[in-house]
Amino acid sequence: MTVPISRKTSTREPQYNRCLDVRDAIGLTSLGLMTNQVWHDDPRRLVFVLSRYKFVAKMLKGRKQVAEVGCGDAFASRIVLQEVGALTAYDFDPVFIDDLRSRRSERWPIDGHVHDIVAGALPRRHDAIYSLDVIEHVDPSVEQRFVTNLCASLADDGMLIVGTPSLESQVYASPLSREGHVNCKSGDQLRALMEIYFSTVLVFSMNDEVVHTGFDRLAHYLFAVCTGMRSGHAAPPVGG
Repeated sequence: MTVPISRKTSTREPQYNRCLDVRDAIGLTSLGLMTNQVWHDDPRRLVFVLSRYKFVAKMLKGRKQVAEVGCGDAFASRIVLQEVGALTAYDFDPVFIDDLRSRRSERWPIDGHVHDIVAGALPRRHDAIYSLDVIEHVDPSVEQRFVTNLCASLADDGMLIVGTPSLESQVYASPLSREGHVNCKSGDQLRALMEIYFSTVLVFSMNDEVVHTGFDRLAHYLFAVCTGMRSGHAAPPVGG
């Protein structure tokens, strides 16, 4: 939601009047529900989150139809939309989808939908999907259902990116961060899981805002960039 503010003055350097033009035309944009909490409690974490989305954006550059699974408030999703044709955001929590819809911009049209990826595949296939900070919240007993449904939502030549805090990082994580983390993985564990479904799995390490190919046991965060979906990837349904 934006709050219109009447224009009162001009900036001393004329090029910055664009700031006032945007303010007067659309108001001041609010942070997303989740991003607002981060900005209040731990501002530097916002830098890390934005950097994760920038990495995803560059990996998916040029993809036409992209989905984000587990979008939260989708505040940083515009960074991905800058590089792709269209972006649809999904989350299983209606609170966050309502928040996303309340801030929808005509210039940055991100469609938000409520969907539980563990319960089933997305309504349509996409040529790329990314899912950041989700798998660590998925119970290990249903993680294969989670990945299977992601694969079922991908085009045959699609790319999947999964991002997650590393297992080794959890000793340093805050109590609030750890509270929902039931399935953090090491780099080797993440690679092994994704190689069940994809022939090519590239695992990257991340510390703060820096993505690198260094020793993943010293990484705070991990990315698995997956292509070449295997024809026999589907795992047996959990529970029958």
